[in-house]
Amino acid sequence: MDPLDLSVSDLCSLYGRHKLSPKEVLRLLRERLDAQEARLHAYLYINEDLETQAEEAESRIMAGNGRPLEGVFLSLKDNLCTRDQPTTCASKALAQYRSPYDATVITRLKEAGALIVGKTNLDEFAIGSSTETSAFGPTRNPLDERYVPGGSSGGAAASVAARLAFGALGSDTGGSLRQPASFCGVVGMKPTWGRVSRYGLVGLASSLDQVGPMARNVEDCAILLSTIAGKDPMDSTSSEEPVPDYLSFLSDRSFLKDLKIGIPVEWMDRNLDSAVTRAFQETLSLFKSSGARISHIKFPHSAHSFHAYYIIMTAEASTSLARFDGIRYGFRTQTYQDISDLYYGTRSESFGSEIKKRIVLGTYILSSGQYETYYQKAMDVRAAVREDFRKAFESVDIILSPTTAELPFKFGEKSKDPLNMALSDIFTVHANLAGIPAISVPGTPSDEGLPTGIQYMAPSFCEKTLFQCAHFFHTTLSKERT
Repeated sequence: MDPLDLSVSDLCSLYGRHKLSPKEVLRLLRERLDAQEARLHAYLYINEDLETQAEEAESRIMAGNGRPLEGVFLSLKDNLCTRDQPTTCASKALAQYRSPYDATVITRLKEAGALIVGKTNLDEFAIGSSTETSAFGPTRNPLDERYVPGGSSGGAAASVAARLAFGALGSDTGGSLRQPASFCGVVGMKPTWGRVSRYGLVGLASSLDQVGPMARNVEDCAILLSTIAGKDPMDSTSSEEPVPDYLSFLSDRSFLKDLKIGIPVEWMDRNLDSAVTRAFQETLSLFKSSGARISHIKFPHSAHSFHAYYIIMTAEASTSLARFDGIRYGFRTQTYQDISDLYYGTRSESFGSEIKKRIVLGTYILSSGQYETYYQKAMDVRAAVREDFRKAFESVDIILSPTTAELPFKFGEKSKDPLNMALSDIFTVHANLAGIPAISVPGTPSDEGLPTGIQYMAPSFCEKTLFQCAHFFHTTLSKERT
């Protein structure tokens, strides 16, 4: 078996038994990067010190001092601050920027022994659903290079799917982990808001953003979340809720006989691709045959969720992006006569067209006379959506839906239709508005081999339940395919 196909736990087991070494894995990883990265463009930067770090990890393993993730090669979405690698957010505005500190999640990965392969491509400042808006060129889907990998964490998903990393960290504001996970056939988890520290994440919309893991299987996702989750004194919004050992629950199947699954009636009214519909029905059949009870539930305000999300996200994004003015850090225009010219020139030259659209729209939403008309009403809808979920979880344990209504689309297919592009997140934005956890797991592929995704949602801090359900489904489906 190719070592790059191993799970994180199997990789660590072989390391511990001295059947494999980090230097051997790095050699294979370098060969694969040389063969594929120029075409895929999953990475914006490759760690220059990987050889030295792999040698150090190998020495610790040989001495019996290996840490939980010693020698495990991971990738990072390039909106997570790293002091030893650039942090560009795929924007000209930060093309030369290097952070003076590591994000908390990166510190925790390094303390666990993980090795960072590099920083992955994304839609500029995490705004987009295809990774086509990156200032440094798009990422291609490893499963079929004619198709987008999704976004905004498209590079992270591609790096995992192409075996250019054993797992990845990304961010999710409205589906930016789950939608690319679906498009690339991997697992993507958006934890509960506050479950994982956001210190060192270049924020897009602070009330929606959450850092989370991607991996090739549910078990590896659980390992990564256990490593990065927990209270952080540097992030006042991080929760003090204890972090369970998610891995310890995965083999338990007793939950199935009492499991109650809810299907949102209103969501299923959307036009679904036939392959997505088939994958979703097969998922329901699998759970039914295992003893779970399926019921249809109502979400009275779901028709307004996407509109509320879009208003809140653009308003908060316009505020977050105001810091990139050419004064303290980042790109600065070379031609200006006064401070007004400096601001205008810097932002005009450094931001892409999609970012400019969001800034204009968000600024208008927050302007005098419009705040109550748009932003306040959107926040009222958000409160109603949260109440819909609260009521739903009184009668069901998890809520199931497709991750996306569609299969991966081809490059350029939606780039001139921003609303249609944004609708890729139509099933994922609900969890961000409500602050609840959600995970996307690969479903049955289409007849053409394109991936589908199944989304599971649970009450706040019930990631354990999601991992149990997702692990059961993923492992059972994998066995059926073989």
